[in-house]
Amino acid sequence: MVLITGPHGDRAEGLFGKGFLCSQAVLAAFAGECGMSGCDALRLGPCLGSGMRRGEVCGACTGALIAPGPIRGRTDPGDRASRGEADALTGASMDRFADGNGSCICRDPLGCGISTPEGVSHAVDGDLSTALCPRFVRSAADILDSLVGDP
Repeated sequence: MVLITGPHGDRAEGLFGKGFLCSQAVLAAFAGECGMSGCDALRLGPCLGSGMRRGEVCGACTGALIAPGPIRGRTDPGDRASRGEADALTGASMDRFADGNGSCICRDPLGCGISTPEGVSHAVDGDLSTALCPRFVRSAADILDSLVGDP
């Protein structure tokens, strides 16, 4: 599979537009920086889309929380500095995402709980994945760019 090139936000939004889930799109946009193939990144993300398939934490936000691990993650259990950095990055990412999009919880900005058949119908009928989700995908990628910068 050939991934879309360009800035991370463009890549993520392009992958989402091709039909990948929000979590896959954001994580795969950073595949190179994570030291993995685009296909491997896409395989890691599908269970996290649509708020872990239950309208919980937005998949775009979750994809952006996974990517820093391979970039700067801690490999020594005694490395408290790296753990603190990861905690700070997680908090800042989620705070910025919530500030920019209303919430980190998928069902809040969508206005429906997609873990129910009624919620799924509402999301499909309102074409919410086209109307709202591309903005969330780009936002998550842009936030990660601003927080991680060049590895």
